Amino acid sequence: MSDLLERTLAGLRAALAVSPDNGPLRLQVAELLSELGRENEAAEAARAALPHLDADGRRRAAALIGTDDEDDEDDDGDGATVTSLGAARQGGLRMLKGGKEPSDEPLAFEPERDRVDFSDVGGLDAIKDTIRMKIVLPFQKPDVFAKYGKRRGGGMLLYGPPGCGKTLLARATAGEVGATFMNVAIDQVLDMWFGESEAKLSALFDEARRRAPAVLFFDEVEAIGASRQQLRQGPGRTLVNQLLAEMDGVDSANDRVLVMAATNAPWHVDSALLRPGRFDRVVFVPPPDGPARSEILRLHLRDRPVAPGLDMGPLVEQTDGLSGADLSDLVDRAIEAPLKEALRSGTERDLTAADLTGALDGARASTSDWFATAKNYATFANSGGLYDELVAFIEARSKRPKSRWWRR
Repeated sequence: MSDLLERTLAGLRAALAVSPDNGPLRLQVAELLSELGRENEAAEAARAALPHLDADGRRRAAALIGTDDEDDEDDDGDGATVTSLGAARQGGLRMLKGGKEPSDEPLAFEPERDRVDFSDVGGLDAIKDTIRMKIVLPFQKPDVFAKYGKRRGGGMLLYGPPGCGKTLLARATAGEVGATFMNVAIDQVLDMWFGESEAKLSALFDEARRRAPAVLFFDEVEAIGASRQQLRQGPGRTLVNQLLAEMDGVDSANDRVLVMAATNAPWHVDSALLRPGRFDRVVFVPPPDGPARSEILRLHLRDRPVAPGLDMGPLVEQTDGLSGADLSDLVDRAIEAPLKEALRSGTERDLTAADLTGALDGARASTSDWFATAKNYATFANSGGLYDELVAFIEARSKRPKSRWWRR
């Protein structure tokens, strides 16, 4: 049993190597170390997981660290017991009883938030057109596509720097076709018990087929679809094989399921996943251009007290290189100035251009480090043309006036 747990631990650590900020995955490593009797290592791993966990995860981590003596078992509200070892997981997965067989109960995903469509996505018009042709129109005009031998379904992988709208695009795609959106967190798949990750992954695809039309979306897909050359051995390879088999099943057996995935590190994704019939469209999602930044800022300012006639043109020019998430953070920090004044003096005022410019001085582009890494892969690992869009973007960007956010 110890050898099996050690192999499982090696697989989880391999997944963690390509997804280091995945708190639930770190917590699984900590819990498995505890199961192996390596309490000091378990406590250290739990401490590393704490900043990336929700309230329930922090409680479980605290128990491993030794600061929480609560009972290790909870009731999930339906009478099912969930242990701290994670033999069964909440959050939309079929409960695995005894760490062996899945139950017959259907998956119960959390209710979707308000539906969005492409009108809620600022910019990225070329990518929207690609998605329309690959995914949306085949659903809306199946007879026309069938006449030309084009089927519905398939897969699309979105890659690019963090915070640039990959998840929003996937949600909007589901909204465009009126499909169920199933957003899969990696901790809903990965499990410390041998064979259970594969069972969970299979259950997710079964549920997507049951709910069809559906968009099954995997964020940080490299954590479950990592290159088998990098994994070499262990349970991580069997999970990749399971994903490959499920992708083939979607393409051949169910044309009403769309599989979309996002990654910040496409170079870590197994190459077999990128062939036609699986993720047969690999799309680069860049930082927002000028019109997109203007729209993103407008959306984030629409419910704030803004000075009449605020000219955002200069701010749009100065934010070249910032992601959508960076722009959201910029607005949040800019609003602090009038908010503090209102709290101090009792007099409220509107947000001004000066507030936004002041917040810009302390801003940081989260895309810079990503491009520094991506440039090497785009330059030296693009023999098959996988990164042509990225190469074209970098070359075009290098010819434009230098931006304070852009590294040469």
